[in-house]
Amino acid sequence: MGAKTPGAAETAGSGGAFTVLVTAPTLAPAGAALLADAGCRVLYLPADAADDNTELTRLLAAERVDAVISRTAPLTAAQLVACPTLRIVCKHGVGVSNIDVAAASALGIAVCVTPGANAQSVAEMTWGLIFAAARRIAWMDAELRAGRWSRSQDGLQLQGRTLGLVGLGDVGQRVARVALALGMPVVAFDPALRAVPAGLEAVRLLPAVDDVVCAADVLSLHVPLNVATRGLMDAERIARMPRGALLINTARGEVVDEPALIAALRSGHLFAAGLDTTAAEPLPAGSPLLSLPQVVLTPHVGGSTPAALDAMASGAARTVLAALAHGRIDPACCVNPQVLPFLLAESPRHDHEPALFLHLCR
Repeated sequence: MGAKTPGAAETAGSGGAFTVLVTAPTLAPAGAALLADAGCRVLYLPADAADDNTELTRLLAAERVDAVISRTAPLTAAQLVACPTLRIVCKHGVGVSNIDVAAASALGIAVCVTPGANAQSVAEMTWGLIFAAARRIAWMDAELRAGRWSRSQDGLQLQGRTLGLVGLGDVGQRVARVALALGMPVVAFDPALRAVPAGLEAVRLLPAVDDVVCAADVLSLHVPLNVATRGLMDAERIARMPRGALLINTARGEVVDEPALIAALRSGHLFAAGLDTTAAEPLPAGSPLLSLPQVVLTPHVGGSTPAALDAMASGAARTVLAALAHGRIDPACCVNPQVLPFLLAESPRHDHEPALFLHLCR
């Protein structure tokens, strides 16, 4: 019998104490090695199941999964309820919009993230989109490949233009440092900060999102997707941006009202946009964004360099191993820290509050 490869829903490792489910066909070598060294049994979601949640549902119901390393597949309340052995879900990254955190919290499942692991790669992608959008690089490349010597000379020189950052966390800080080196004034809004971090004293913190929106010649979004940020950049806020501004989104597509953005680009109110994320992913073939030459698009790969994938995989592996083997989780990495006192409970979760589980499955 031939050797199995970890691209299907089979196990890797030597059948150790813990079973870890990765909601992707593979895990970067650094993370996979940590799990293997710990003797974990690792299940992978097959590549052909990436767009179909049926196989993930089956695995969670059929296997005694202790931990999930979550990529992009949705994790619903019903799936979480179906796996009574599950103790922790660790996001391979920082965005948890694909995970039903409320259900996980009700079930006593810790939901963790790997902050900073992909921050450098996302920051570099942000600047790639800024440069490409400001100088129409993608459009000119396409023109040359089509045999046309189209020399766009209306690109934006960035020095002296104001960069506005909505979110000044790990990614935003890295983006700010590059902007300051280019001679761009930087303003930012981040409700979690009362003062700018050390080394970024030149960044001016503003008291409200709208203050940043109105001041920014280049507006870059670095926020999680939640109730407060969904639709944050709606038609009204986009209209407040200075005429000829750039909008850059490497956060989550749903943060931006796409029809409003498209209208602003078509009218000329905005010069260009650079989007690594869109509301619908994959982007539908008929999306108006595809017909706008002033939009630079990438398929949500800002944090997907080999270096970042290794860092996220190893961070997620260390987090689940520390939780399962030692009952240790850094509260700063846990989005629902209220569940941490119950992490070491030995009895299956379904021994408690059965009415809750029935409610969550409705």
